[in-house]
Amino acid sequence: MRRRLVISYLLLMVLVLLALETPLAATLASRETDRVRADRLADATRFASLAGPALRGGVPGPLDGELGAYDELYGIGAAVVDRDGRTVVASTSWEPGHGTASALDAALAGQQFSGPDSVWPWADGPVVVAVPINDGGEVLGAVVTATPVDRVRRTVTSWWLLLAGIGLLAVLACVSTAFGLAGWVLRPVTELDAVTHEIAEGDRGARVRPRLGPPELRRLAASFNNMADAVSDVMDRQRAFVAHASHQLRNPLTALRLRVEELGPSLTDPDGRAEHRLALEETDRLARVLDALLTLARAEREENQRITVDAVELAASRVTAWQPLARHRSVALRLVTVDAPAYARTVPTAIDQALDALIDNAVKFSGDGGEVTVTVRPADGGTALEVRDTGPGMTASQLGQATERFWRAPDVQNVDGAGLGLTIVAVLVDASDGRLTMRPGEPRGLVAELWFPAPDEAGVDAVGADDTESVEPVGSDAG
Repeated sequence: MRRRLVISYLLLMVLVLLALETPLAATLASRETDRVRADRLADATRFASLAGPALRGGVPGPLDGELGAYDELYGIGAAVVDRDGRTVVASTSWEPGHGTASALDAALAGQQFSGPDSVWPWADGPVVVAVPINDGGEVLGAVVTATPVDRVRRTVTSWWLLLAGIGLLAVLACVSTAFGLAGWVLRPVTELDAVTHEIAEGDRGARVRPRLGPPELRRLAASFNNMADAVSDVMDRQRAFVAHASHQLRNPLTALRLRVEELGPSLTDPDGRAEHRLALEETDRLARVLDALLTLARAEREENQRITVDAVELAASRVTAWQPLARHRSVALRLVTVDAPAYARTVPTAIDQALDALIDNAVKFSGDGGEVTVTVRPADGGTALEVRDTGPGMTASQLGQATERFWRAPDVQNVDGAGLGLTIVAVLVDASDGRLTMRPGEPRGLVAELWFPAPDEAGVDAVGADDTESVEPVGSDAG
C-alpha cells in the first residue's frame, strides 16, 4: 500500500511539474530565439541601408568588405540579391539553404522575414532573416542572413537541463516526503494488520500502539484494542465457565454415582437391576463428557507455549499404553517409525492427547479382528503421525463435521463417547501451527494424519542431551 501511495503522490508531482515547466521551457526557447532574431534584423537593416547605392550603380563599394568582416567576426553568412533574386554580394560562408528561398520571396515582396519562431534543442536549421532594400518605395532587392543555431541550441539546452535538474530535485524531494508521509499514515494500518494476524494465530495479548499516525487512525487503534480486550475477556470468561462448571459438577456426579451404586444390593427385581445398570452407565458417560470438557478448556486456554518433543518416543509410549485395550478388543495395534528421533515443536501434551483420542477412536471402531497402524515419519519439513484403522470410516460430509463439538455420526450414537475427542485434537494441532487431515482409507477405514512443524537447530540441540534410543516398531496380534 505504501508503494501505491508513493506512486500516486509521484504521479501527481510529475503532472504538476510538466504543467509548470513545459510552458516555461517553450518560453525560454522562444525568448532566446527572439533575441537572436532581433539582433539579425538590426544587422540586416544596416546592410540594407548600405546596399542601396550598390544596387543602383552596380558597384559593391564598401558592402563587400562589410559582409566579409561580419562573416569573419560572427560566422554568419549574409548576401545581397537584386529584385530578380540574383546574388549581387555575398560573404565567404554564405550558402543558400533551408528557408532562404521563402525568406527572399517575402523580402522582395516588401516584407521583413525572420524564422523560425523558436529554436529547439533538436533543431539544426539556421535562423534566417531577410530585409527588403527600398528606394523611394521601390524594392530594389533584399539582404538575407543565415545564423547557425549551434550557440542558440546550446543555450536553450542549458536552460532545459537546468529545468530538468530542478524538476528532478523536486521529484526526489517529493519521493522522500511521500515515503515519510505514507509511512506515518500507514504505520498504524501495518501494525494493525500484523496484530490481527498475531491474534488470529492465538496470541490474544497482542495490541496496537495507539500513539501512531493521524488522529483518525489513533482512534481506530484504540477502538481495536478495546474490541480485542472485550473479545479476549469474553473468551476467557467462557472458557473459565466451562472449566469451572465441569469441575464443580464432578463432585455431585461422583456422590450421585456412589448413591446409585449403593442402591444395587437392595434391588431384587430383574427390571430394576437393568435400570440400575443403565443409570450407572449414564453417570460414567456424563463423567467422560465432563473430563473431555475440562481437557478442551485447558487446550483452548494454552498461550501457545511451544516445546520440542520426540514424536517417535511419544508415539511408542501411547501405543504401549493402549495395547491392553487393543488386545481386549481383539484389535492389532502396531507402530511403524523411523530409526532416529523425529523432533516436533508443539504446545505441551499436544501429541500425547491427540494420539490418545485418535487411537481410542480407531480401536473403538475397528471391531474384532481389526488393525490399527500408527506411523511416524518426516514430512514437508516437519513430522507426520498417521493413525490408520480398518473400521467403517466416514463419508465426505461426515469428515467435514467430525471436528465439531459434540458431533457424532448417526450410526454410532450408541457407542461410548462425548463427541469432543476430535475437537480437542483440532484445537491442540491448531495451537501448535500444525495440521489435522482425515481421509477414507483403502480399501476401508479411516486415515487421520497429524503434522507438526520441526524445531529450529537451537531447539534440537537443547533436547539432544536427553534423547532416548530410537524405538523399534512394536505390534500385537489380535486376541
